[in-house]
Amino acid sequence: MKHDADVIPPDEAVTLHGLFACRQRRTPHGLAYQAFDDASRTWTSLTWSQVGEQFIQWQGVLAAEGVIPGERVAIMLKNSPAWVAVDQAALSLGLVVVPLYPPDSRHNLATILADCGAKILVIEEAEHWFELLSESGATFPSLTRVLCRKPVEPDHAHRDSRLDPRPSRTPAPDEIPADPDALATIVYTSGTTGRPKGVMLTHRNILSNAYACLRTFEVWPGDRFLSFLPLSHTFERTVGYYLAIMAGATTAYARASAYLSEDLRTTRPTILIAVPRVYERLYAAIRSKLEAAPAWRRSLFDAAVRMGFSRFEHLQGRGPWHIRHLAAPGLARLVSRPIRARLGGRLRVAITGGAPLAPDIARTFIGLGLPVLQGYGLTEAGPVICGNSLKDNVPESVGRPIPEVSVRLGPDGVLEARGPGIMRGYYGNPAATAAVLTPDGWLNTGDLARIDAHGHVYITGRLKEILVMSNGEKVPPSDLEDAILRDSLFAQVMVLGDGHPFLAALAVVDPEEWTRFALDAQVPAGPEGLDAPKAKAAALARIAAQIGNFPSYARIRRVALLDEPWTVKNGLLTATLKLRRPVLLARFQAVIETLYAGHS
Repeated sequence: MKHDADVIPPDEAVTLHGLFACRQRRTPHGLAYQAFDDASRTWTSLTWSQVGEQFIQWQGVLAAEGVIPGERVAIMLKNSPAWVAVDQAALSLGLVVVPLYPPDSRHNLATILADCGAKILVIEEAEHWFELLSESGATFPSLTRVLCRKPVEPDHAHRDSRLDPRPSRTPAPDEIPADPDALATIVYTSGTTGRPKGVMLTHRNILSNAYACLRTFEVWPGDRFLSFLPLSHTFERTVGYYLAIMAGATTAYARASAYLSEDLRTTRPTILIAVPRVYERLYAAIRSKLEAAPAWRRSLFDAAVRMGFSRFEHLQGRGPWHIRHLAAPGLARLVSRPIRARLGGRLRVAITGGAPLAPDIARTFIGLGLPVLQGYGLTEAGPVICGNSLKDNVPESVGRPIPEVSVRLGPDGVLEARGPGIMRGYYGNPAATAAVLTPDGWLNTGDLARIDAHGHVYITGRLKEILVMSNGEKVPPSDLEDAILRDSLFAQVMVLGDGHPFLAALAVVDPEEWTRFALDAQVPAGPEGLDAPKAKAAALARIAAQIGNFPSYARIRRVALLDEPWTVKNGLLTATLKLRRPVLLARFQAVIETLYAGHS
């Protein structure tokens, strides 16, 4: 990172609110945020000074509740400048922010809200609160106030005394001492393998992590982020929110996922932060169009990718120069122009994390001239542990450890990490903390890895997600799932086989692709066609074509085709679109039993 005067280092910021205050002083009239206004149906812009005005209002509202440093405030808002204002107001008072993901299941939200002992909950509207109260057995003895962004109707206030209109103005409270080691937030893990745990992160944890990321890839004041991953997730919060403040960049807040393509074209971001599923969907759409295109167009596309990636490898110092590289930039622009236009046309770097990105997908985008940087981390690490950079990008890897972070391989090849971003521990759960964090600060990530001679880290599987078949073979399901998802027919897949003699799969089909597939397979296009033997046989053949390079024992022998998507709202995905495997196994128990009927 260039030592640019625009970047605010951690020792100047001291705390996360100190970071925001420094940015306000440095560039009060700089463009801070863009958001879509539902009332006017237009995009609005806010300077750092204008966001500061919202912050002052919320600071007075929270202070009026008589809060004291260390108490918890839960935020259940959609991504917006208001989220920032509430967060900064709470941090300025020494409060501990607990982010909640609004589309999450009521059960998960109620569990987190009760576990953290929040005193105040900030929500969009009163109905969201009553939905939480409807969850069976939900009690929140610590909660004294529920604050709504939208006006509270009188009948709503009468239904629950904790609902109260926000006061219009209260005096600014006294400043509290700035302590970088004070607890800043409790972020609950996604719960892919069990009950969510509250990760305790300090101001120093997050500031140091954001600053180290800036030393891995440069962000300039003229850059623009598009924020659509939830701010309840540490990846978006650290890299897409606090890091942007640190660098003085602009953040545009996307609307719902249904508008993502339109928002990309409208806001024209220069930096995109996303989970692999976003890139997988774009890749699947590209391949689907290519399948219907003339042979010469498919050949041109493949040639552009091969030539572009070959040139990339040469520029990275890993491959020889060839005269055809001279044509690579022009060819890539010709082929990728419509793809890049769908992403706004100004994207200079795409960052992916949260789950592995299939190498061939990364190679495709890189070959077309769009740098994709894969990183790796966990909420417990603040969250980034490793990351590729533009000058040292090995797509198959998750990069090298970011500055001030050390990694090593522990027992069973599990990756361990230590650095200033590592959490204080799990809230109210010392046993769980001791299980993953050593007294000298090494975090057991739970992920299997290897480290090459140059220090690049490769994630090879998840220790807890390895399927151990009845014949003793061990299979990482995510590798197979990533491969199967390259076929545009399949929108979502979960591989099964733990304790069984062979592998099977649950597969949600893409609606449009299913219609074409059903016609070719000569089965009904409606739900009844999903169970047709012809459909299953044809689907298994397409799966086999994607996983042909895997060992013979890693073959999918049976498949259940489904048409209902797995979503966050129905509790089958986490906030970052990861599979909730235990929940899926329980939900589809009867279907799975049918797949393995007659086998033990």
